[in-house]
Formats: sequence, structure tokens, C-alpha cells
Amino acid sequence: MGRELLRAIGELAQIAGWVASDAGEHAEAERIYRLGISAARAAGDGVLVGNVAGSLAYQWSNTGRPRDAVDLAAAAVQEAGPDAPAKARALYLDRVAWAHTRAGQDRPAMAALGEASEAMAQDSPGTESPSYLYWMDAGELRVMEARVYTELHRPLRAVPLLTDVLGRYDASHARELALYLSWLAVAYADANEPEAAAGTAARMLALGQSGSERTTERTRIVLDRLRAFRDVPEVAELLAS
Repeated sequence: MGRELLRAIGELAQIAGWVASDAGEHAEAERIYRLGISAARAAGDGVLVGNVAGSLAYQWSNTGRPRDAVDLAAAAVQEAGPDAPAKARALYLDRVAWAHTRAGQDRPAMAALGEASEAMAQDSPGTESPSYLYWMDAGELRVMEARVYTELHRPLRAVPLLTDVLGRYDASHARELALYLSWLAVAYADANEPEAAAGTAARMLALGQSGSERTTERTRIVLDRLRAFRDVPEVAELLAS
């Protein structure tokens, strides 16, 4: 089997695995991801291996295997190599940061965020990146950073990042916008701003859940967090609706 075909299989496996994972089909997603990792390795494409392995690490981070995710995400960075495109290194290092965050390892998470930011700073308009990283840019990295800060209960860092990015975000990307608004709502709640949290949650709910298990789970998390402020009129109205 030729390298280009193997590379194509690896890229398709990453997409198919991500779709399965988003739908909550985690066992099937892992099977597909492992197929993609094998194909990318056989093609000799370490950067693609890093993308597929990092996607599996991200799933593990969110499904109760954060320590395994830390190891796999770090291995993805290593396999991609120090000469990987800046966007790739930034994304893969962010997945390391997220895995550490979910494992309750604050300092390593912050360190990985710093490395991801340094990697993205090396990107420029003339820098070549694989086509599957078309969506990765400084704005997306800021959202990823904000998610880590929110999970670490550092709303003073998370809120400015998210409000800046979301103020310019393409509203046609409803699923992504809903997910990002969910993090902002939680960050506002952590900052003891329940009215702002309720308003943000209302925007998120208005976008719908788009058949995404991940969006459904984030909706549950937001509403559970807001119940601590059920005596605030704006929150009470939202919960009642």
C-alpha cells in the first residue's frame, strides 16, 4: 500500500473518529483512531500520527482516563517531532495541557499552555501546515487556553480570552460556538457573575445541541453549575425554561 493512500486513511480515520467520539460512540472512535495511528505510522508521517493520537488522548481526557491521556498526548508531541509545523505543535501541546488539567495537575498544565503559545507564535502566513490543520489559529488556541483556565477555576484569565474570541466568532459555526459559550458561562459563574452566566447560557441554549453528545454534556454541566445561583432572578428564569 502506497504512502499517499496510507496517509489518506490516517486523515480519514481522524475525521471519522472525531465524529464518532462527538456522538458518544467512544469505543468505536478508539477503534478508528487506532487504525488511523497505524496507517499514519506506516506512511512515515509523524505529524499525522500526532494528530490522530492526540485526538484519542483528548477523548481519554474526557472519558475518565486522564492519566493515560497525559502519556498519550505527550507521546503524540514526541512522535510529531521538534520540526513539526507550528500549528501542529501548538495543537498537540494544548492536548497535553488539557490532559494534565483533567488529571488535576495544574502546574504541568500551565507549563504546556506556555509551550503551546510559544509554538503558535512561530507560525506565519508563509509557513506550510497540513491541510487538516486549516482550522487551527491563534483564536482557537486562545479558546483552548480559556478552557484550561476555566477548568482550573481561574475565571479572571478565562473570561477576557473567551469574550475577545467569541466577539469575533463566526456565528454560522453553531456547534463550536455553543461549546465555547458553555465555557464562558461556567467562567462567569466561577467569577460570581450569575447574571452574565445566565445570559451566556441562554445564548448557548438558543443555538441548540446539534446532535452532539459533547454539547449535550456541556449543557448539563452549565445548568448544574447555575443551580448554585437559583435565587438570582435571571438564573431562576433560565432554569424554569
